[in-house]
Amino acid sequence: MTAEETSIEAESTEGRITPEDIARARQQIGVPKFAYNKPYNARTGTDALAHFAWACGDDNPLWHDRAYGAKTRWRDQIAFPQFLHATGTNLTPKPDADSKALFKGLFRGVGKYYTGVEWTWWQPIYPDLELFVERFTSEVKVNEKSSFSGGVSVTEIYSDLWVDRAGLPVGRREEAYLSAEREGSKKTGRYADIRRQTYTPDDIARIDEVYAAEQRRASEPRWWEDVSIGDLLTPVAKGPLTMVDVISMHMGLGLSSSGIGPLRYNWRQRQRMPAFFTPDRFGVPDVVQRVHWDHDRAQELGLPTSYDYGQMRTSWLVHLVTNWMGDDAWLWRLGCQSRAFNFMGDATICSGEVVDKRLEEGRPVVELRLAGTNQRGDITVPGTAVVMLPSREHGPVVLPQAPQADARRGARMMQAAADLARARAGR
Repeated sequence: MTAEETSIEAESTEGRITPEDIARARQQIGVPKFAYNKPYNARTGTDALAHFAWACGDDNPLWHDRAYGAKTRWRDQIAFPQFLHATGTNLTPKPDADSKALFKGLFRGVGKYYTGVEWTWWQPIYPDLELFVERFTSEVKVNEKSSFSGGVSVTEIYSDLWVDRAGLPVGRREEAYLSAEREGSKKTGRYADIRRQTYTPDDIARIDEVYAAEQRRASEPRWWEDVSIGDLLTPVAKGPLTMVDVISMHMGLGLSSSGIGPLRYNWRQRQRMPAFFTPDRFGVPDVVQRVHWDHDRAQELGLPTSYDYGQMRTSWLVHLVTNWMGDDAWLWRLGCQSRAFNFMGDATICSGEVVDKRLEEGRPVVELRLAGTNQRGDITVPGTAVVMLPSREHGPVVLPQAPQADARRGARMMQAAADLARARAGR
């Protein structure tokens, strides 16, 4: 994720969505985007895998312990599925003048909102791998009268494809971001009635009961034949959200992929992208992304307090599903939408239900409906997942194959990188 694409960082009445920007957004469809920032993890080290799962609050030993992993069908520690977010070297060449003009920032001064994601996984991520990623816009949708903003809005879908050194696809992510003209939360008063939640000891005790009751299927297979539509997943508690949760997330997921960092790193980014920095109340230029941890900045935008990242809630649903399915299963697809802010102090209970059971591409799968619900009863993150389960009749899980379009793109990625390396060597 680049600095231009972080979630709900700023709102302004000055910006407008222009036809020229919409046209240029559509011109970007399918064109690989150069990454100015290096991946947080160039390789999938064992510690990096464990730190990522730790940042998500998931203590499943499959993500942490090579000795444990060696006893599973994977024969080693594997990554928490969403770890792809923190790795992948982008091989797209540095842009020329035409490419720079094409990718120059769009919709300046307009609020940009992370609204959801669709993940697909084809291969496990083992320690000591080097993966590669290509990012491109896959879709641009325009709404002339958005119910969200009241004005024009544009939804851009960004696709990321991760491949191994041979160009074989490992996973894909499709993220949705909404750029919207609006008056701003402060003027609309949309959140005027929301205050940071306070808790009694009894309130905390009820949340603690959910933590204590969490179950991990682990090495006991969850057979496809034993699952029925209507089965409920054991809930997973997350929160109440604290600053430690946000800091820990960055310890596992990193900040560098967003192009920000400490001291000189931030100074360098400020020279390249001054619009991504605004003065705090003391006059110090700071990233607009600080709305995730800066209470004052959040209130300046009309919000009751700071809030989480969409990627956090996605990881919470992944945690819920992988607890339920066990070591022998495979999380094939998971998608979710960020429907409301998850404010500092909010508590989320993640829940799920089996809504379908079928053979898909000859593989026994179940479909799950998922939800993260806060203490006010609001579903802030609805989602779905498709899980492959071992079967007494059909045998162990057979990993899925990537669609031909992704396989071809992966092969082109690595071929183009090889051609470029040979050309540079011949100079």
